[in-house]
Amino acid sequence: MLDEPRSGRLAAWGNALLAGLVSPDEAAHRIAEDDAVHRVEDLPGEAAPVGLTLALGRLRTLGAVGLRVALPVAGHPLGLCGPPEFNARALEAGEAVLAAGAGLGLVPETYEAGPEGGAAADVHVEVVWRCLPVREAPPADVPSLGEAERELAEALRDATEVLSKLDVAGSGPVAQAALEAYRARSEAGRQVLAPGYPPRAVRVLELAQRVGALIDIARGAGGDGEHGGAVSSSEIAARAEALRPVDRTARRAQVAAYNSAVEERERHRG
Repeated sequence: MLDEPRSGRLAAWGNALLAGLVSPDEAAHRIAEDDAVHRVEDLPGEAAPVGLTLALGRLRTLGAVGLRVALPVAGHPLGLCGPPEFNARALEAGEAVLAAGAGLGLVPETYEAGPEGGAAADVHVEVVWRCLPVREAPPADVPSLGEAERELAEALRDATEVLSKLDVAGSGPVAQAALEAYRARSEAGRQVLAPGYPPRAVRVLELAQRVGALIDIARGAGGDGEHGGAVSSSEIAARAEALRPVDRTARRAQVAAYNSAVEERERHRG
């Protein structure tokens, strides 16, 4: 969870655009970030793939009043509301965006291009967002910001305890790399959310990302591959079981933070 989900960037900056707080060009630039290009396919009214600027404008004309995030995994359809075809695609991608009011959802597909064996800087990532119909229904298992913040405080203690029990806190090259990546990102002065989000959402998202970093460290610490210091299948299973509820809480909090702009606007309209 060290990397911000593309669905999070699309929802955050798309919401800022829909609220009139940023320009279309700035929103598109912030969403794409380091990717080479983003396109949207199968958008109603468009016969061919279109860029983000046109796609966001089209979603507005189709009735979109806000964008929500889904971060589902097997057994936990977090943020989804159907139908099955959309849920299946979102689950495969591990993320999606739902356009509230338009009955549409977007699922990212990524493609990498570059010289074989070349440096990471030489790899160009293209993102295609597939547009599909979705149900206008409450998304699954998304907490309020207040609930997410309370759950995260406990999850942070749990994650720290798991690291301590596994004796992997900060150990091994994989753990060190994860920790340094998190620190570098935290110290870069980046804008965590787009304009228009409440301060509590920023606080919740930052804490969720911190918990996510600890989870990645616990999974990768120890220096012997994906499962870190675990040396047996039973230890691998025990680590995964210990981390599962913490990971679930961190993902729920991320979704709550990204979706808070839409929830706030709907409360004001109500």
